[in-house]
Amino acid sequence: MTRALSLAAISDQDMQEMLQSGAALWPLLRDARVLLTGATGWFGTWLLDTLVCANREYGLGLRVLAMSRDPAAFVARFPALHGAAEVDWLAADLCLPVPTDPGRLSHVIHAATEASALLNREQPDVMFDTTVNGTRHALDLARRGGAGSFLLVSSGAVYGRQPAELAGFPETWSGAPDPTLVANAYAEGKRAAEQLGAIWHKRHALPVKVARCFAFVGPHMPFESHFAIGNFIANAVDRQPIIVRSDGSPRRSWLYMTDLVIALLTILLRGQSMRPYNVGSDVCVTVGDAARRIAQGCSVPCRIEGQPGERDDGYVPDVRRIHDELDLRPSVDFDEAVRRTTAWRVAQRDAAGRTGRPA
Repeated sequence: MTRALSLAAISDQDMQEMLQSGAALWPLLRDARVLLTGATGWFGTWLLDTLVCANREYGLGLRVLAMSRDPAAFVARFPALHGAAEVDWLAADLCLPVPTDPGRLSHVIHAATEASALLNREQPDVMFDTTVNGTRHALDLARRGGAGSFLLVSSGAVYGRQPAELAGFPETWSGAPDPTLVANAYAEGKRAAEQLGAIWHKRHALPVKVARCFAFVGPHMPFESHFAIGNFIANAVDRQPIIVRSDGSPRRSWLYMTDLVIALLTILLRGQSMRPYNVGSDVCVTVGDAARRIAQGCSVPCRIEGQPGERDDGYVPDVRRIHDELDLRPSVDFDEAVRRTTAWRVAQRDAAGRTGRPA
């Protein structure tokens, strides 16, 4: 295989691994025209770059209609994607109906989502409307374009609070977020989005595939947001102590981005309609243990400053369905995922220092 050339600062190692592990998928995208919403977000950046590289590596004749509210800011960071022959850019806000004719679409990946904890806390109505209306308008574009497969990037938040005795949420879990709590606007929006997918599947015979995504780590992740592991890595790279504001006991699991991309594309191309698949790692790591391992790897202090919580806090999936039905298993373990993400963060910081641009 020839050397892959990422257009969005994804490492050669990561890109080569995705191209190899997805070898059986790429022929299914020959001559495809894929609408990718949220193309400039964290997930979207990885998906867009991977699709372009796969097209060049395998000569697929693939084209991507990349949708974003502000593509100009994105392509200013990654100018190679501005001139990529495989990519057509569409500036649009999915909160509103999109009047543009999408043309023929073979597949739609709806990765646009507003994952801001601040927005969910301060404007929960906006969070809910953005999630639901964005999905409605993406589904409408898929119907208008005659898409043969629609991937809804949903969330493990649809399950609500994880009981201490439950090792991981199965897709059949009948629990749910408490709809009387405004803090659950994001989770309830994702539940409503899945309901819209079911409606479009029944009314318009649109094959809607659902990926319930949990927690992830990897290049391009927000390092100064509500993602704890991103904050830990950023502090470690900056030679600052890692401070855990909880007692460190919350249970989490993190999947590396290469495994996420292959999982999403596999569900899009091979998953069953309206049969949700959990996407994540089932290897549980407490927040405190994650912080200590990152701190040890970078030789910085780590302090646990929170008080013991009254209830256990878990967010871990049961991933047997995606293992058994789609033969997908993580290829990058937690420590290697952290190592790669940390190395990427260091490289981006050093490059920013040379160019004067933000990391």
